[in-house]
Amino acid sequence: MLANFALFQVGWFACVLGGAHDWPWAGTGVALAVVAWHVARAARPREELIVVLASAAIGTVFDSALIAAGWVGYHSGTLVPGTAPHWLVAMWMVFATTLNLSLRWLRGHPLAAMGLGAIGGPLAYWGGARLGAMEFVVPVAATAALAIGWAVLTPVLVRLARRYDGYAPAAPASAGSQAIP
Repeated sequence: MLANFALFQVGWFACVLGGAHDWPWAGTGVALAVVAWHVARAARPREELIVVLASAAIGTVFDSALIAAGWVGYHSGTLVPGTAPHWLVAMWMVFATTLNLSLRWLRGHPLAAMGLGAIGGPLAYWGGARLGAMEFVVPVAATAALAIGWAVLTPVLVRLARRYDGYAPAAPASAGSQAIP
């Protein structure tokens, strides 16, 4: 779990600093390496990949909505105008790698997941802004939207990760389903 948390931090900083210093592909590359390592180590990589890709899709829609509203802006890495930059989508993927490991404790604690999302989500974006990767065009509206969005999305992602947990031990086969030699 410690390695998972540390790799999340590496991926986050690589993406933010890459976005801030006009090297967005460097951050995305580091994040994708973290994700590949995570998925490759899973007992069931397919399930873990579902969590990662679903998180990327959800994050793309959420962050693109904030951009479309005119509340936030990004300095580099945007492939399609008006959508989230690729390095930000990669950060959602790196975040997904924590859901079945270092953030596993959130299972069964939806209020804690909501609280973590409501506080941690906006703080991460403010950290990115302070490092120069983004700007808050309308700070109050953006911060409120981030707090509400992450308060809703964090429990959803935790539930999705629980459903598609590639790190959980495989359930033993029942005695009645074993083939007789």
